[in-house]
Amino acid sequence: MSAGVDYEFEYNNRARVPEHPTIIAGWAKDAAAYRERHVPRAVTYGPGVRNTIDLFSVSDEKPIVVFIHGGYWQALDGSYFSHLAAGLNAHGISVAVPNYDLCPDVAVHDTIRQMRAAVRQLARFGRSLVISGHSAGGHLAACMLATDWKAYDASLPRDIVVAAYAISGLFDLGPLVGTSINKALGLDAASAKAASPLFWKVPTRGNLDAVVGEYESAEYFRQSKTIVDRWGAASITARFGVIPNANHFTVISELADPQSPMTLRLLELASR
Repeated sequence: MSAGVDYEFEYNNRARVPEHPTIIAGWAKDAAAYRERHVPRAVTYGPGVRNTIDLFSVSDEKPIVVFIHGGYWQALDGSYFSHLAAGLNAHGISVAVPNYDLCPDVAVHDTIRQMRAAVRQLARFGRSLVISGHSAGGHLAACMLATDWKAYDASLPRDIVVAAYAISGLFDLGPLVGTSINKALGLDAASAKAASPLFWKVPTRGNLDAVVGEYESAEYFRQSKTIVDRWGAASITARFGVIPNANHFTVISELADPQSPMTLRLLELASR
């Protein structure tokens, strides 16, 4: 962490984007409309009420793209984001949108554990996975790419996760410890570092894309650039990108557009 940085200002996205309630309400409306037209298959990956996945299935052969929602591990659920399956569904790519338990009912480490269980369940479809995610979901996407799947479950293919596409992700959770965001997370320096994929063993296979919106804070730029530099220098293909004219909340809107650069990049990752 850097001395003199106002981490509350850098990471409090709702304060930085005062129109966020309208944007989130728009997500809920668009998602509900998409679910009415494209009823998802319900997949369960654990015993909890939120241990569920909405699978918008359009193919039984191609890789599945997973989208993990954000909300600082403490807000929202997958039902706000169903419409984001539209872009890839139009190309014949199935999209899975998992839910997970929220802090403070669970710890950040538990959300990582739950997403691993979700990956294990999706692996039963016999297809490789591209894991995308926004904000906290970007963190979880990177965690999935960095997971040693053979050590987790010897029955799984080592390369079940072929790529991560992290949108406005967080990879070093240390700066959150002194912010209001941490009230629900309950992180200290040790637990924050343990849950930060930036400090894990670098994955030895796969691709990482880390992108941010043009109008995001300097810390979000730093987070994505840092993990791309570190992982890219070590062993895997990693690249950083900027989504033009986007803030922390509008940055994901491209996923609903079949011809957007974001959708086409995920299509490329799912076609390898």
